[in-house]
Amino acid sequence: MAWTHRAVDCQVEMARTSHTTVLAVLRDGRAAMGSDGQVTLGQTVLKHGASKVRRIGDDVLAGFAGSAADGLTLFERFEAKLGEHRGSLPRAAVALAKDWRTDRTLRRLEAVLVVCNREHLLILSGSGDVVEPDDGVAGVGSGGPYALAAARALLRHTDLPVEAVVREALRIAAEICVYTNDRIVVETL
Repeated sequence: MAWTHRAVDCQVEMARTSHTTVLAVLRDGRAAMGSDGQVTLGQTVLKHGASKVRRIGDDVLAGFAGSAADGLTLFERFEAKLGEHRGSLPRAAVALAKDWRTDRTLRRLEAVLVVCNREHLLILSGSGDVVEPDDGVAGVGSGGPYALAAARALLRHTDLPVEAVVREALRIAAEICVYTNDRIVVETL
C-alpha cells in the first residue's frame, strides 16, 4: 500500500510542475520550438494564450514547462550564461545546470528548460541533467510524450518543414492531454 501512495504522490508532484507542452525539433540545419498556451492552477485553467517559448538573440530558442515564475527565472539565468560563454549553447547549459543543482535558491525551482540552436538541442533540469536527445526531438511537460511521439512519426513519414512538424505534433498532443490547449506558438531558426 505504501508503494501506491508514493507513486500517486510522485505523479501529483510531476503533474503540478508540468502542466504544459513544449516541443523542439532539429532537422536539416533548421530548428523549431513551440508550446501550447494553457496555464493551469490545479484543475482550473487560468490563461489560454501564454507564451512559454522565447528567442534569445538571433540564434537560440528556449522554452519551459513548470512554474511560470521559475521558468522565467531560468530564461534570465540561461541568457546570462549564454553571454558569459560567448554564445556556446552547450557550455552555457552545463554552467546553468551546475548552478541550478548547487545553488540553494535555484534548487527550489520547479521547471524544465529546453534550449536549442541549429546544431544542438538540450533538456536541462534542476537535478543537474543536461541531455541532448539522439534524434533531435525533445518534448517536455504533461503533453511532452504525446508531442514527442507525434513529431517522431511526422519526421519519419513526411517531408514537412520543422515548423509544421512542431505545430502538428502540438495539435495532436492537445487532443490527448487535458493540460495542453491548441493555442500554439512556434519560433524557428
